[in-house]
Amino acid sequence: MARSRIATALEGGLSLTPGDILVLRPPAEMDLFALGPERLLIHHTFRPDRDAWAGAGLRVVEEPEAASVALVCVPRSKALARSLIAEAAARAPLVLVDGQRSDGVDALWREVRARREDRVEGLAQGHGRLFWFEGGAGFEDWALPGPVQHEGGLFTQPGVFSADGPDRGTLLLVEALPARLPARMADFGAGIGVLSLAVLGREGVQAVDLVEAERLALDCARLNVQDPRARFLWEDATAGARGPYDGIVMNPPFHAGRKADPRLGRAFLEAAAKALTPQGALWVVANRHLPYEAPLEALFRQVEEIGGDAGFKLLHAAQPLKGKGAAPRDVARAPKGKGAGARDVARARRGR
Repeated sequence: MARSRIATALEGGLSLTPGDILVLRPPAEMDLFALGPERLLIHHTFRPDRDAWAGAGLRVVEEPEAASVALVCVPRSKALARSLIAEAAARAPLVLVDGQRSDGVDALWREVRARREDRVEGLAQGHGRLFWFEGGAGFEDWALPGPVQHEGGLFTQPGVFSADGPDRGTLLLVEALPARLPARMADFGAGIGVLSLAVLGREGVQAVDLVEAERLALDCARLNVQDPRARFLWEDATAGARGPYDGIVMNPPFHAGRKADPRLGRAFLEAAAKALTPQGALWVVANRHLPYEAPLEALFRQVEEIGGDAGFKLLHAAQPLKGKGAAPRDVARAPKGKGAGARDVARARRGR
């Protein structure tokens, strides 16, 4: 098993004062074991990772709290990463930042060094970098204000899918939805609510559940979809039971970080089949190269392509075959990396 950068730093002389360690946005597979699970306060807005850490028995906080040390786990969004550093610097006297080069950790390291006049220490290891510096003032301008209304009227913010506005695939599905839709609808992976807005504009709709795992996106959706028929669920659409629904729309994700994994999209399809009534229908947009037709044909009696373009395809499926296919929990949500992540921490706490 590869040694984590945190473990290497601690063995090399990094000293952490006693007290709580606030960890911002740690992936469920991240190795935090060297920090001592009993010291950790986990804050995450992505529900599957949050639930993984809670399930491992760690303390999960809904809002960041003051701590002796704060660890920032670098996300893909640079603006979000900067805001996490600002949050950490305001909450703790010592800030650690850990991330991969592919997610821009080196650029953040250079920017922090410029602000701290090179009073930054760290190490590079395993295609990534860990660095640390004193918290306090100096990063207030990196904080994000929350959802911001952009041209076109939609609220969005860094860290959500298509943060600059609706993507082309979603807009294609919006145009293709029929003029009348079933009464009880859901939007799996609702994002900032673009598909739900379209659904609520069709005849026949009495209720829509917006099911979204990223709370940052759901915060935007609450501002974009101000309709009493809408309900907002901060949940992983691929886990648990919900419904039954008469219809579901979705633009399912197929990336875990930067890695493409069609299994994630297939998990959305299977979850939809289980959540629909026997006569229910599903409308899906997907990148044209994704192999979703075969899974849909195993899950539904009727499957057809109803439109698209060179980059996207629009699929319609109806009448789910109950009892067919694997349960959503049986399909990997994302490829797991090496290291002692949430599951390993849970085993250690149970003495296994």
